[in-house]
Amino acid sequence: MGYVNGAFGIQGWISLVADTEHADSLLDYKVWWLGQNGVFRAYKVVDSHVQPKKLGAKLEGVNDRDAAFALKGCEISIPRSSMPVAGEGEYYWADLIGLAVFNEQDERLGVIEKLFETGANDVIVVKDETTERLVPFVGHVVLDVNLETRVMRVDWGLDY
Repeated sequence: MGYVNGAFGIQGWISLVADTEHADSLLDYKVWWLGQNGVFRAYKVVDSHVQPKKLGAKLEGVNDRDAAFALKGCEISIPRSSMPVAGEGEYYWADLIGLAVFNEQDERLGVIEKLFETGANDVIVVKDETTERLVPFVGHVVLDVNLETRVMRVDWGLDY
């Protein structure tokens, strides 16, 4: 959902970057899980604010700049059970990571490694053993997403 990019002030506030569609939507959740390398700990969000270029939060038990700075680089996660169910044709990016990608000719393009925004549209990074492909995540390219079978079908050639 985001990451801590530093301390803010001297009273234990953290500065953070949200990886959500709307940056301030992360502030809707009252408990965050912060961690690195698969080790996470729950923190209650006591207060928060939105600034023009960043977000800030005060976490319970983080009472000074040193404690806040110690969290720099931690990922911010939210339990899936706390998140709304994705609507029809909507997907959480985390659910798409690892899907096998096949084109209309049933050629395997690789596996989704990550996604990113470009401003114009989102892009899927698909990798196989030798090639990395950037595939636009738009309706006329992404033909089908099947989370049960972990397969995405796209209108995209091996030579694109």
